Amino acid sequence: MRMAYHQRLLALRWRGIDRALSAASVTPAATPAATSNAGCRGINSKATAVGFAPPLRPAHPRRVGMQLGAGSAMTTTAPTCCGNVRRLTTSSRDFQEEEEMIRDTVSKFAADVIGPRVRDMDTESTMDPTVVSGLFEHGLMGIEAPEEFGGSGLNFMSACIVVEEVAKVDPAVAVLVDIQNTLISNMLRFWGSRELQEKYFPKLCSGSVSSFCLSEVGSGSDAFSLATKATLSPDGSYYTIEGEKLWISNAEQAELFFVFANVDPSKGYKGITCFIVEKGFGGVTVGPKEDKLGIRASSTCPVTFSGCEVPATNVLGEVGQGYRYAIEILNEGRIGIGAQMAGLADGCLSATVPYLFERKQFGGFVGDFQGMQHQVAQAATEVEAASALYRSAARMKEAGQPFVKEAAMSKLYTSQVAERTASKCVEWLGGVGFTKAFLAEKFYRDCKIGAIYEGTSNIQLSTIAKILRKDYAR
Repeated sequence: MRMAYHQRLLALRWRGIDRALSAASVTPAATPAATSNAGCRGINSKATAVGFAPPLRPAHPRRVGMQLGAGSAMTTTAPTCCGNVRRLTTSSRDFQEEEEMIRDTVSKFAADVIGPRVRDMDTESTMDPTVVSGLFEHGLMGIEAPEEFGGSGLNFMSACIVVEEVAKVDPAVAVLVDIQNTLISNMLRFWGSRELQEKYFPKLCSGSVSSFCLSEVGSGSDAFSLATKATLSPDGSYYTIEGEKLWISNAEQAELFFVFANVDPSKGYKGITCFIVEKGFGGVTVGPKEDKLGIRASSTCPVTFSGCEVPATNVLGEVGQGYRYAIEILNEGRIGIGAQMAGLADGCLSATVPYLFERKQFGGFVGDFQGMQHQVAQAATEVEAASALYRSAARMKEAGQPFVKEAAMSKLYTSQVAERTASKCVEWLGGVGFTKAFLAEKFYRDCKIGAIYEGTSNIQLSTIAKILRKDYAR
């Protein structure tokens, strides 16, 4: 078991997931003095032993003592010698050792590669190609994909950790990661034939962005009223798809589309089938991207299928089972959105609170006023609770337990916490919070989507209420 564990870690290294740390790398043979100094970067001694370089960001205050041991001269207060962002919340007690290593590694990648590009990507409403290629190069677009096809072969929690850590820096990039991992990759893994897996997993893990095509002008929350049709050819060798999808995330960059279309409208939702459509099949047109309030770097476009011929072998799973696949995968996807919203709230809080102890009014730091202390404490408590809720749902999913209610609760509550936290952060910053001098205003714009996509907040409430009635009504 131990050998397999280290092999997975080495596999991650081979995919380049630790390359972003090269500037701060520490060898296993570091001297005691060097190790002690490196502790201010939050080094995990076990991670160093297997070759993982440490993050530059300071360790969580509650983790420093555990990492350095009782004999260290370090205090239990997070150091300030390096890095400028702290984790104010989201403790590591929920994570296994491997997951904690992944979190620290992705945190560093997000800070170094995504962070410097956040403002420009938001302003230009464009995803920087360097960010996209970096996600693939570092193995972050195939977290649960099988290793035999080029994936990382890790667990669902690891995928959520990646989404959360990326969202702390830019929730728009987290959308790209979330859809690729919690929706597309898992659909192919659960229901794709061996042939489809061999054909598409290597692409999904190495450079092909994908889109989940369900929503239409007349089918939003009522997803199964979709009008897109797929007609089987006389010889049964291909389907012709006709229809238009709206609000399709990642569409501008996508090379693969997982498209839901009805092969027999007379059967209602039981005719809905999922197809894997390549952009190069012909008859696929990606329209202009929406000029959105938030997550602006993430493209959202209409996608039209006109005379698009798709091989019958590209049906995902069984004909007529698309409705079931959509329901099941979106239940999982809501946990991913919970991770995104928890990360957003944590990132916004972490980017705001240091200012409260730089800004002085009435002879003291703004953050030392009791009224402000209480607000920050409340926000930090809610962010911690939001993170715990999505992680609990993720663990239930991994254990094969019923998790639909918990997934809905996770998405609902984390989106609410993200809104409250981002709003408060703008207020705490005062006038500068209302400008683009700080990222709080971006987090504030980004958070609103959490109450809308992958099931609105009202849909989540309805789902929770139905399950509660089933559990308690006699």
